[in-house]
This record gives sequence, C-alpha cells and structure tokens, in this order.
Amino acid sequence: MPAASLPARSRTRRRGGLGGGVRGPGRAVVLGFASAAAVGTGLLSLPIATASGERAPLTDALFTAVSAVCVTGLVTVDTGTFWSVTGQVVVLALIQTGGLGFMTLASLLALLVSRRLGLRARLLAQTETKTLSAGDVRRVVWRIVVFSLACEAVLALVLTVRFATAYAFGWRQAAWYGVFHAISAFNNAGFGLHADSLVRYVSDAVVCLPIAAAVIIGGLGFPVVFELARSWRRPRSWSVLTRVTVIVTVALLVLGTLAYALLERTNPATLGGERPGGALLTAFFSSAMARTAGFNSLDIAALRPETLFATDVLMFIGGGSAGTAGGIKVTTFGVLAYVLWAEVRGDTDVEVGRRRVPATNQRQALAVALLGVGLVTSSTLALLVISHEDFGDVLFEAVSAFATVGLSTGITASLPEPAHLVLVALMFLGRVGPLSLASALALRERGRRHSLPEERTIVG
Repeated sequence: MPAASLPARSRTRRRGGLGGGVRGPGRAVVLGFASAAAVGTGLLSLPIATASGERAPLTDALFTAVSAVCVTGLVTVDTGTFWSVTGQVVVLALIQTGGLGFMTLASLLALLVSRRLGLRARLLAQTETKTLSAGDVRRVVWRIVVFSLACEAVLALVLTVRFATAYAFGWRQAAWYGVFHAISAFNNAGFGLHADSLVRYVSDAVVCLPIAAAVIIGGLGFPVVFELARSWRRPRSWSVLTRVTVIVTVALLVLGTLAYALLERTNPATLGGERPGGALLTAFFSSAMARTAGFNSLDIAALRPETLFATDVLMFIGGGSAGTAGGIKVTTFGVLAYVLWAEVRGDTDVEVGRRRVPATNQRQALAVALLGVGLVTSSTLALLVISHEDFGDVLFEAVSAFATVGLSTGITASLPEPAHLVLVALMFLGRVGPLSLASALALRERGRRHSLPEERTIVG
C-alpha cells in the first residue's frame, strides 16, 4: 500500500512522531514527582510531623517536600530540630522515592527510547550502550532496587558503628543517624540531621570517604555502574555512555579537588589551618559533594568568591545520566566537549573512542544545556529582584536548586516567601526538566522524505 494512502495514525507511527503513547512518559515523570511532592507536603503539614507539635507553615512543608523528592537538600528549617522523628521519616521516604524512582524512570525511559527506534537503530544502540531489551523491564527494576538498598545498607552499617564508637551516640541514635545519612548520601540528597551538615566530621575519613563513595556511585547512573561491574577490566569495550561518564567524572573530581585545595589553601576560615592530609581529604570531599550531593564539611559562606564560582560550574554539570545526581549531566557536558574538539580539529564526525556520536545526540545535549542556562539565568534574575541579596550568593542558590545539589551560602531560610516559591519551581524543573526534554526529543525523532536547500550563515 502506498505511504500516502496509509491512515494518519499509521503514518505518524512510522515517522516516529509524538503520539499519545509517546508523550505519556514525560508527562508521567512530571505527574509522578508532583504527586509525591503533594503527598509529602500534606504529611509534613500535620502537627505530628514537627518537634513542637504545631502545624508547619505551608511554605516550609512544601519547600521541604519538593527538596526531598527532588533530592536537593536545600532547607528553610533545620531537619534535625524542626521536624519530629515522624517528620524525618517522611523526609527520608520522600528522598528514597525521589532517588530510586528517578533512577527507575530514567532507565525505563532509556529502554522506551530504544524500543521506539527502528530495528537497525535499536540493534546499533543496544550494541553500543549494552541497553537491555524492553522485555527485561522487570529485571531492570529489580536490579536497581536491590543495588540501591545494598549500597545504602553497607553505608548505614559503617556510619552506625562509627557514630556509636567514636562519638557520643547511643546505638539507637547512631543507627538512626547512620540510616538517614546513608539514604541521603546514596540518593545525592544532602539532607542531614546536624545543623552544620558534616562540618563536625571534617577530618574524619571514616565518615567522609564512605559518604563520598556512595555519592559518586549513586551519581554514576545504573547503566554505567552495571557495565563497569561487567567489564571494568576491558575499557576498550565500554559503551560511549560509560566512557564519557567515567572520563568526565574522574576529570571533574580531580579538577574540583585541585581547585578547592589551591584556592582555599590560605583561607584561615576553611583550609588555611589544615594539615596537608586533612586539607586534601576536605578538598576531595567538597569536590565530590559539589556534584549534586549537598553535604558540606566546610562553611560554604566562608569560601572565597573564586571557589564559589568553581563550585557553581561543578554543580551545573552534575553527575551521570539515569542516576540520583542532578545538573545537566556529565554526558551532556562530555558530548558538547567532544563536539567542540571535533569542530576545532575540523572533523566532520564527532567520535568517542571508536564510536561516532549521532547528530541527534549532539542536538539533544545542546538543548538540555541551553535549558539549564535559561532556567538558571531567569531564576537568578527573579531572585535578585525579589530578595536584593548579593549576586554571587543568589547565583549560587539558583545553580544549587536547578542542579538539585543543596549547598547554600546560608541565605535560604532568610529569603522572602516568593523567593522560596521560585526555588521550589526551579528544583522541580531542574529534576524533571532535563530528563523529560531529553526523552521527548529522542522519542520525537523522525525521518523526512525531503530536505530543504542548504544555506550557511555567519557564526561568531
């Protein structure tokens, strides 16, 4: 039958256009996170959720719920003193729902994208990315859940023993603090039960290094972690996703550590009085946390402006795809870096290892990056108008919210209520926006039977 005589619905499916079933995944992500935030707001508004037994202000309940389900960590009230144990359990449940749910949804959307491609493109994608078939959805979800809970359990055990044996904690309190910080760390949430986050453990490697390891593993993303587990000894066999994620992650960790160590080495309020070993530990921990984890062992307000700007860059880039981290993702940044390198060299193709990155991936990376820049820019302007705070502090707050990091110079609680609502919207969009946009662009991909005449324009 000629293509022109096919029903419109069939023609749309063959082109890969956006039909009702294709628009559904992005809408499901948004509705799922919005529903979880709404339920969390309602629970945190109950008198039993606060330590005082009084109802929390609606704005504080909403802000905390969205921050928790988007695994951000920004707070308007202290988690350890304002909320009761019941409220803290609600916060922890929202963190687990947001982190685990995001990993699952991102992985399933990746499967759906692969499923919507043509047969030849699907086979190529599965070969390059080691993506599982859509028939393995149940196994994917099961492995994500088991892997996440196992990592959290190991970290919780380490922290519980450390808190109970080295600090003034009873075993019950140590267990609660261990579980809370373990779940918060693996999900890159940054919520803590101490008002100073982890500043009191700044020189304790037994606390800082396991938390940093959980943050990095959770931020790599499920597909990368399991491909590394299968073929970590054969880097030449890695997919483009794993190769870019590992290279950019290691590079940013090293550069971030050097930036903190060098820029803060003479700052008496941060690393100025530390021994070389302690300074290196703190610099590494701070670099890892800036990749959307949100814990801090240094006073962020005491950092120098140049260090704050370096942290802005690390936060904006974020962590790996299909993981618990936020930001535009290291894969987006890595693809754009390879595009720039290919353009500088005059290459017509963008190559990573022995693979060619499709033009569609390049456009998707550019779209996600520009979305992030637009959201941060507009939100920073809005916060400046509303709050009249310093530009550097406001920019830091906006980047932290968009990238779901949770680090702050200390202005969050003092911002006016309209500014809190701006941050709520920014945290939500920063969490679901890049994933929804990237999946929508991938699912919208369609072939054309004709092309328009080419005309170059002046660039630069």
